Amino acid sequence: MTPTEVVLAYIDAINSQSIDKLVGLLTPDHVFTDSLGKKIPGRRYMRDAWLGYFKNVPDYRITVSETFEEGDRVLVVGGAAGTYRSTGLSNAEEHWEIPAAWRGKVDGHRLAEWAAFVDHGPLRLAILRASAAEPVS
Repeated sequence: MTPTEVVLAYIDAINSQSIDKLVGLLTPDHVFTDSLGKKIPGRRYMRDAWLGYFKNVPDYRITVSETFEEGDRVLVVGGAAGTYRSTGLSNAEEHWEIPAAWRGKVDGHRLAEWAAFVDHGPLRLAILRASAAEPVS
């Protein structure tokens, strides 16, 4: 597999929420960097991180507009979308779509690094709206 094929397989695993496939595409020492610069080291932590994310955003999807490959690095340009799962709001109020980019570094046929460049402002707003709509006890 080329580096681009590895990255696209990873995105396909994300879009299908295939946790075993997703984690299987990561090197043991994989490092994920979120859009705030926080690093999550290690493949074993990514399983729980993705399970939690899919629980909160059950229809999360990445769309790919363009890919650029140079050596073992791949840049993906596209978008991300999903619906924040909460109570009390319509899906339209909880749904968000944003432009995004990701950078992957491939080692062999596995992803060693994955960095997200995403403005999660719309997701944060959905979370705040959901929190405001929840009854206070």
